[in-house]
Amino acid sequence: MSHTYLELGFTFFISLSILFMMRKVAQRINLVDKPNERKYHTGAIPLVGGISICIAFMHFLISNPDLLPNYRLYLLSIFILTLVGAIDDKIDLSFKVRLIIQAGLSVAMMMIADIKLYQLGDMFGFGSMNLAGIGVGYLITVFAVIGAINAFNMVDGIDGLLGGLSIVTFAGLGSVLYLDGQLNLAYLCLVLIVIILPYVLLNLGVLTRRYKVFMGDAGSMLIGFTVIWFLLLASQNGTKAPLRPVTALWLIAVPLMDMAAIMIRRVRRGDSPFKPDREHLHHIFQRLGFSSLQTLLIICGIATAYAAFGIYGEMLNIPEYVMFYLFIACFLVYAALLSNVWKISTKIREWRGL
Repeated sequence: MSHTYLELGFTFFISLSILFMMRKVAQRINLVDKPNERKYHTGAIPLVGGISICIAFMHFLISNPDLLPNYRLYLLSIFILTLVGAIDDKIDLSFKVRLIIQAGLSVAMMMIADIKLYQLGDMFGFGSMNLAGIGVGYLITVFAVIGAINAFNMVDGIDGLLGGLSIVTFAGLGSVLYLDGQLNLAYLCLVLIVIILPYVLLNLGVLTRRYKVFMGDAGSMLIGFTVIWFLLLASQNGTKAPLRPVTALWLIAVPLMDMAAIMIRRVRRGDSPFKPDREHLHHIFQRLGFSSLQTLLIICGIATAYAAFGIYGEMLNIPEYVMFYLFIACFLVYAALLSNVWKISTKIREWRGL
């Protein structure tokens, strides 16, 4: 046990040290985020959170290769995603280029590591849905990978939010895996939380505002890909997987619902689903008069409640179709609220005297 604590402490120190080192590199090569019409921060902030997390986690996995099956492919995948994300942060790549690379990595994940959707369980109430041996399983897996990556990418809008939601997801997944005895993967979830924590501290300015950093697309794509890799590995590894596929939805409920609702709204008004705007959940709470920190705590609290309910359903073995239709109901309520956000926010602001 003492060895584990020492290893986690050393990992935290490595992650923090890499962050400080990469800040200087980013400033030299101008890999920084500057304020514009959608970004209201002050000064040029280094976009090195994701790069630092990638380096720290790659270092850990190379030192502990037995903890993750097909770790070489995973390391190559996150290296490519982090590199592409860093280039996107620097020169703003087309979303089509990003999608092609994400789809390519998802195909490699299926063909080389054999990590894909084999079954959805009894998600719809018509019996277990087996996808093994049919092409639709591959297609759904590609959409799942792209969806997870972009869900975490889109949610990165205020200080601490991406890091906080990532910690909630990895904590929930790690808890389920630990209870099931999948100790290696559960430990990797804990390691990722420890690696992400230094970024959250600097991003929120807990130590000092002078060393503030942002995650960047490199980090959001890395985290989204890691989440879906772990979720598929946990929910599709045999006939008695430790995690039912429907539970995975609850573990990433906030990023997933926010992305889906926003993209539906953009398409309905004739815009590209990937067109940036200020209509995400965190923007709504800020328009309601909440500070960035209050918004962070509220959204992470909602995500924790969703994850806890998903784990509760998993442990009590609540029928999968019940959990799925409850998830859809929550999404429909959220989408309806988002469609009427201006009316609702105006009334709430009047009620709060803002």
